[in-house]
Formats: sequence, C-alpha cells, structure tokens
Amino acid sequence: MVLLASLACLWGTRLDAATVMIVRPASSSGELTETVSRLHGEMLSVGLTVMIAERPGADGASARAWLESVAIDRGIDAAIDVIGDGHLEAADIWVFQPAPRPPQVTRVLAERELENAPARLAIRAIDLLRSLLIERELAGASRRDAPPPAATTVPSPASPATTDMVASGASSERAGARIGFALGAAALASLDGVGPAILPVVRFDAALGPWLGLEAEAAGFGTRPTVGRPGASARVAQQYALLGACVCAPSMARLRPVVGLSAGVLRTAAVGEADAPLQGHSVARWSFVVEASAGARLRVAKRTHLTAALHVQVAEPYVDIRVVNAGSATSGRPNVLVTFAVGEWL
Repeated sequence: MVLLASLACLWGTRLDAATVMIVRPASSSGELTETVSRLHGEMLSVGLTVMIAERPGADGASARAWLESVAIDRGIDAAIDVIGDGHLEAADIWVFQPAPRPPQVTRVLAERELENAPARLAIRAIDLLRSLLIERELAGASRRDAPPPAATTVPSPASPATTDMVASGASSERAGARIGFALGAAALASLDGVGPAILPVVRFDAALGPWLGLEAEAAGFGTRPTVGRPGASARVAQQYALLGACVCAPSMARLRPVVGLSAGVLRTAAVGEADAPLQGHSVARWSFVVEASAGARLRVAKRTHLTAALHVQVAEPYVDIRVVNAGSATSGRPNVLVTFAVGEWL
C-alpha cells in the first residue's frame, strides 16, 4: 500500500528535477521531424527539462558509449533516441542509473498500421519514460536503506534482446512527405478593366519543417479577356511564374491554413484588333511581380489534398493597355486571383 501511494503521488507531480535529451535522427524527413517536435512538446507539458542533440553518426556500441558519455558530461537523467531512416521506426528510451549500475534501455516501436504514428509514439514514449523515472526514484529511496543490488547487463538498442513495448505492424506509407505537386485552375482579373481569365496552374512544394516550405507556381495559356469594344479592342493574355516561402508543409490535420509570399515574373501580351482605317498592334511586356496568398488546405486522403486560396499580385512595371476611343485598362495594379488545386505529397 505504501508503494502504491508513493507511485500515485509521484505520477501526479511534475518531474521538474529530471533532464531528458532527445537525440535527433540523421534523416530530416517530415515524419521524423514531427516526432521530435511532438516528443519535445509532450515532455515540456509534464515539467521535464528538455535538451536536443544531433546524432553523431555512430551506431551500435559506439552510439551507446556516446550516450553514456553525454549523460555524465551534461548530467542528464534520460534520453530518447528517435530511430528511423526516412520514416519513423521506433524510439529507444534510455534511463541512466547511478554508477556502477548500467543504463536501462527500452524500445517503443511505431504503430505503422495506425494513422498519425508520430503522435501515438510520442504519447506512449512519454508515459513509459515517466514510469521509468518514477521507478528509478523509488529504487533510489530503497537503496539508501539497503545494500545496492547486483548490476545486471542490459543489451544495447541494436541487440535483438532489446525490449519491444508494442509489436510492429505492417508497413504503411509515410505520413510526412518532402516533395509535393498540385494541378488546378486560377481565375485572374485586374481591378482596372482586365479579366477575368481562366488559367491552368501547376504548383510544386518542398517541406522544410513541420510548417514552413518552399513553393513554386506557374500559370498561363488560358482564356484571353477583351478590353475595348467591337471595332477597337485588344485581347489580353497573361502568364506568370513564382517562387517563394509558404506555410504549406504536410500535416495530419484535416483542415489547415495555407499562406505564402512569393516573387517572380509576369508576362502580359495584348493583341489589338481594329476596323479600318485603324490598325491593331501586338505588344508584350515582362514585369517583376510580388504575390501574397492566403487560403485553406483540406486533406482528403493520406497524401492527397485540396487547396483553395486568394492571391494578390502587384507588378512593376504594371501594364497600361490603351484602346483608341475605347478607354484604357491596367494589369498588375493589382491582379487578383482565386485558385483551386488538387495536390499529392510524394
């Protein structure tokens, strides 16, 4: 009864005195990065002091020696080593004991057959870590009143004898991808007389972390709105190519916001049509363009999503289209677009 009461008391407290190090894997895939981020957040929420270290490239016995050396040098109580090469495989939990006792090592396998494996692994790993730290505290209290027990040998994480907390399921597709592409359409119009035009759109994304990414987008070869009136008019064609940063990385969330800021080029071409004695002329101009966008992304399958966004483009120099006896219009001062696209993370 005393042991149960002590365990309950310790479980309900914040483990402020414990310092835990997360060992970041060598691979920087979206899934492994998300796992490290979730472990960090879960540990902070229960009052642990958290450190993050890069894997030195060692494995097996050398990795074990490095961890034990770091535990002595930095005074950490435990470490979580995230295992995986491109996709999440497991997490090794190291709890360091007072000398001469060896560290206690336990492996938690990722549940690959279930959705959102990083979040599930993080929760299970932190629950296990808390219980191991509490056991260490209780054992330390007992050892102060009794002779120390004989040291036992614990195999390294690479050994087949390492404890598996949950049996590994069937392999599944990676939840966090790095490269994505999308196809869709844009409705483009200026606020001063040009448009609307319907343009096909192609977009490529590259995830740099749990949120931030790079985005490249191009559109063109769509419909050509007419400026002017019968007998004196111009057909206007526009194409653009952009590159910028965005909040657009892959996520397990069903719906999430997407915002971006890009820069690139805008090509505006006008083909004049006129009845005699007037003559039509054709002109084309390239402009530097800056675009801001905001929208939402809906995940419809594990790697497939739908994106709708509003874009505002400002061009320099903007294009002034003049039609004799029919007034004028401008493009890029600014242009407003609405895009819809279907995308896939690879």
